[in-house]
Amino acid sequence: MQRGRLVVLLGAICAVIVSGCSATESAAPSTPLPPAPAGLDRFYQQQIDWGSCAEYGGPDDRLPPNAECARITVPVDYANPDGATAQIALSRIPAGGEKLGSLLMNPGGPGVSGLSMIGIGTRTPLAERFDRVGFDPRGVGSSLPAIVCLTPQQADSERAEPPLDNDPAGIAAAEADNREYADRCAERTGADLLAHVGTREVIQDMDVIRAVLGDAKLSYLGYSYGTRLGSAYAEKFPQNVRAMVLDGAVDSSQDPVQESLRQAAGFQGVFDAYSADCAQHAECPLGTDPAQAVARFRELVDPLATTPAGTADPRGLSYGDAITGVQQALYTDDLWNVLTQGLTELRAGQGDTLLQLADLYDGRREDGTYANTQDAFNAIRCVDDPRVTDPAVVGRQDTEYRKAAPFLDDGKGTGAAPLELCASWPVPNTSTPHRISAPGLPATVVVSTTDDPATPYQAGVDLAAQLGADLITFRGNRHTAALVAGDTCLDDAVIDYLVELAAPAEGLTC
Repeated sequence: MQRGRLVVLLGAICAVIVSGCSATESAAPSTPLPPAPAGLDRFYQQQIDWGSCAEYGGPDDRLPPNAECARITVPVDYANPDGATAQIALSRIPAGGEKLGSLLMNPGGPGVSGLSMIGIGTRTPLAERFDRVGFDPRGVGSSLPAIVCLTPQQADSERAEPPLDNDPAGIAAAEADNREYADRCAERTGADLLAHVGTREVIQDMDVIRAVLGDAKLSYLGYSYGTRLGSAYAEKFPQNVRAMVLDGAVDSSQDPVQESLRQAAGFQGVFDAYSADCAQHAECPLGTDPAQAVARFRELVDPLATTPAGTADPRGLSYGDAITGVQQALYTDDLWNVLTQGLTELRAGQGDTLLQLADLYDGRREDGTYANTQDAFNAIRCVDDPRVTDPAVVGRQDTEYRKAAPFLDDGKGTGAAPLELCASWPVPNTSTPHRISAPGLPATVVVSTTDDPATPYQAGVDLAAQLGADLITFRGNRHTAALVAGDTCLDDAVIDYLVELAAPAEGLTC
């Protein structure tokens, strides 16, 4: 099933290497908790029963031996707290020294599990002063019930399908596939849950988590879509924020069309940087002239639309998987060597490395099962963003997208395009683009990377202005950087802020 959509790649799938460290739990200073919102006392006052993480996370989650896990209960619909409930999965590593409180963390997506985030900050003052806490947002990962749309076999089949042309027949087929996918999501997940998996509900879950952890104020570290959670939380609960670091900003004032076009330009910029770096080596699969890199790339991937490349895995490498694999590698320059390997293989007719990269992005495991990352991504995005239902707007968007990212242009643009998935979604959106307003919010920090493909630099500048936050600029070609890029200048500033509430130097650039 081909959904025929412009994929907004917001996932911050962080490959964080975690290791165990000894920890002793110590009490944070006693501060009275703010009262629970009306009707929610039983959720805010529940006790956490921390225990083993053996039944939490998927086969690829790297939870350290000293991790503890639990689930807490939240209402599916906060307007009806006596109705159905959901279970939010949490993980933590207790503070190793004198505890300040908890540091709640989210990796983004939307739809990415956050349980393994607790490995961030190991052997730093963060590990000494905070209980590091990760969570799977409602519907995601180990939280229950989970968002489910496709079986593993259906996901494999969808990925293998060739791209459809943007002629009337292809557009009709793509839109029919979108409707089929949306119907499957409603059938397997339930419309009631689908209607309540957006940012609107998750930030309320975060406030319950804050209270249940015993923190009067929230300390938060969010990446990518996690910055949207952070800014929305700051807007709704400014009085409950202690400290907040938002890295790889999603600017909630952008509409979906603006966001996709800025992101297209971001990926093109990083592709160009990769091509220039690759061209310094005689064996570069895109050649030694960066000006020809897009043409060389299209020569490699275009034939896959009709003839997949061979792989040791019997699936082969489809056109869609090749594009996904390349974009996954463009998230960080740490993967540029892997991308070169993948393109070199493709030049020889093989697609193993690019297929592995696509599997990483799509959450496919070695046993053929999938994390629910992609289904959750679609469900959350479709309730977070307004629907684009005008064919003329979608056609212009497709044309502009191709101009912004020529390396992704298959040359088959017609000026028309299918309505994307969310136009067929069975429940209404619950958020709309707007500038963030959070009077009374304490000092916060936004980190923005100059050549971030997925969340371009300007979005961080704009979000910092809306929040009145201190902006740290990181120079690099990667998506998110704080505590994951290994940069001492950036990490020290972030740690000092989170622990000491020390503002970074004005105009800090790392």
